[in-house]
Amino acid sequence: MDVDHVDHYRVLGLPSGEEGAKLTEKEISKAYKWKALELHPDKRPDDPDAHDNFQKLKSSYEILKDEKARKLFDDLLKIKREKQQRQSQQDGKRRKMMSDLEERERAAFAPDPAVKARQEEEKIARQLKEEIERIRAMHENKRTPAAFASVKETKQSGSGGVGLDKEKVLKVSWEKFGEDYTAERLREIFSEFGKVEDVVIKSSKKKGSALVVMATKSAAGAATGSVCGNLSNPLLVLPLQPAVATQIPSAPKPVETESINNLVGAGYQAHEDAILEKLREKDPIVSYEAVLLSIAEDVHLCLIRNFANT
Repeated sequence: MDVDHVDHYRVLGLPSGEEGAKLTEKEISKAYKWKALELHPDKRPDDPDAHDNFQKLKSSYEILKDEKARKLFDDLLKIKREKQQRQSQQDGKRRKMMSDLEERERAAFAPDPAVKARQEEEKIARQLKEEIERIRAMHENKRTPAAFASVKETKQSGSGGVGLDKEKVLKVSWEKFGEDYTAERLREIFSEFGKVEDVVIKSSKKKGSALVVMATKSAAGAATGSVCGNLSNPLLVLPLQPAVATQIPSAPKPVETESINNLVGAGYQAHEDAILEKLREKDPIVSYEAVLLSIAEDVHLCLIRNFANT
């Protein structure tokens, strides 16, 4: 029997360790008697190990019954318990060291919490901005049909009614590639030329367009023809209705100048025929020389009047 691996207290069915060391000889003897009745070979005729088990029981009882042997056995059990405790503590420390090492490795490869928080904040801010742009675009698309209908009615009404001053309205168009333009972006661009009253966007898949209503005609004129927007996708800016140039009334032509003009070039023949007709009314027989003389007198008279006026 391997003494180092046998717990004699448990062989007798008694508690081991510190509790076993406190048992009295009477308690040990009582436990042996009960266990001997249970393991006696006569009670186990069919068990081939019955004799060996009964001999182990007697050996354990002899050791525990002897005071010196029992003390040595209790010391051995105590040393084993302390060894197990040390191993358990070492295992605990080892497990803790391994856990700490794994935690440090995870922390080394894990992103910095501050960087992660900043990235998360930027992501949420970007998503919020996109959502705001989507909502604004949705509202602008709802306003577009009514706004364009209003402009169309203003065009049709002409000068008969009070409506939008078309000289303040700009037609803006751009290609649908690269950065697109929103109402807020157009308002920001044209604010450099003056106050912007309204911006109405009407876009298709290939081309974008909008109507920009400026507060004054001078602001609309300043924005017309200028290079606006991104250089990679510039805006084409045209007036909705070009300004009507003011016509300066010309001075009336003197009657004498008109008379001279009638006597030169294509009007000369008509003037000659008219004088000839008047002379014939007075005198049916009139010569061609008389007609020429009358015309010469009219020309001379017109030249004198023009010279006197200058």
